[in-house]
Amino acid sequence: MYKKIVFSLILTFLMALSGLSYGDSRAQAIYKRILKSGVKKGKAIAKTADEMDIGFKDQQSIMRMVLIDASGGKTTRIMATKRLEQKSDGDKSVFIFKKPNDIKGIGLLTFEHKRKSDEQWLYLPASGRLKKISSDNKSGSFQGSEFSYEDLGTTEIEKYRYKYQEDGKFDGQDCFILIRYPTERSSGYSKQVSWVRKDNFQPLKVEYYDRKNEHLKTLLFKRYKKLKGKYWRAYYMDMENVQTGKRTTLTMINLRIGTGLSKDRFTTRALKRS
Repeated sequence: MYKKIVFSLILTFLMALSGLSYGDSRAQAIYKRILKSGVKKGKAIAKTADEMDIGFKDQQSIMRMVLIDASGGKTTRIMATKRLEQKSDGDKSVFIFKKPNDIKGIGLLTFEHKRKSDEQWLYLPASGRLKKISSDNKSGSFQGSEFSYEDLGTTEIEKYRYKYQEDGKFDGQDCFILIRYPTERSSGYSKQVSWVRKDNFQPLKVEYYDRKNEHLKTLLFKRYKKLKGKYWRAYYMDMENVQTGKRTTLTMINLRIGTGLSKDRFTTRALKRS
């Protein structure tokens, strides 16, 4: 019995170091409350994940982006990222390339919206040009990666219809399998199928289907950590284009939340200065 207690204590200690836990009681309480309000299961799962993130205020990090071609060749890029929480509308975000030198200073500013199309601006320092990304072009590749401009915005739950499909497993975890359908006609996707962990309502895998309803890409989320005791963040993401065999990985470095970022850091003027 003593050995079992010691083993349990060691396991608890290791889990605390990694920022992981078997469950999240806060998530379960939110989910039960939303279900009791009469919201259908599919949307209740999405709303729970959304509410879990309320109050983070802002976040910033350095991000390593690795482009991997079909033959396994790799190209590495470094970006600085910032995100600002908005209470009345969608969040604001900025991505600025820092390395290599040939793309240094290229930046993307995104204003997410709940009820209308997101606004995005791409800054190209070589020409000094600030380009607004039209809704029809948001399915295009972001700087040669397997992430589209759409993937870097449009996280608001109001932009989708939701359907709970079934329970399942992924990577050894019990999951809800959730389908969401974009409501915007300009979306590059017909649907997205997500495997969402039951214990903390965080996604492990998302399959993206193109406008022809054919499987286009798969995104994996790994290395989750809980910051400030309540906000889950994946430190590693892997997007594979299953039609071309190309992949893009993103690794978060020194991710921090609640850093005191001001709204004047999220303007087209600030984008040019970055």
